[in-house]
Amino acid sequence: MITRRGTGFTLIEVLVSIAIFALAAVILGSAYVNVLGGYQCMRGSAADESDIAFVRGLVLAEPKREVVEKGGDVRRADQGTVHWSAEIEPTNRADLFRVTIECELPTTGPTPVRRVRDSFLVLRPTWSEAADRGKLRAKFREELVKRKS
Repeated sequence: MITRRGTGFTLIEVLVSIAIFALAAVILGSAYVNVLGGYQCMRGSAADESDIAFVRGLVLAEPKREVVEKGGDVRRADQGTVHWSAEIEPTNRADLFRVTIECELPTTGPTPVRRVRDSFLVLRPTWSEAADRGKLRAKFREELVKRKS
């Protein structure tokens, strides 16, 4: 009598291989979802950065201090609106100002807006008053003379 040896897989072997495959599929699926979430986050932060850069450009292009201090609204590409305001502080140098802009960026999360602040220095003679400019320049000249001595 000839005994035939089974050439197929047993039920246990098939179930173990299916379990290993399912575990690998779950791990790869969660990694893919994490990558998609990272891309979404990067797209959102890039859009926010471009909105802030646009507002900074508006501030730098405006020659009148009163207009900048009033602030305004900017339409986004996704039909949202960015509301911005600015604080302008004179420094101890003539025609040099510290500008702090605050933008309210629309979000899709639980909070309707996200506030972002940006601060930078601007050399703007049109924002200075002539009397203050003269005093600051004289003070700076005195400092330079003291440093030379």
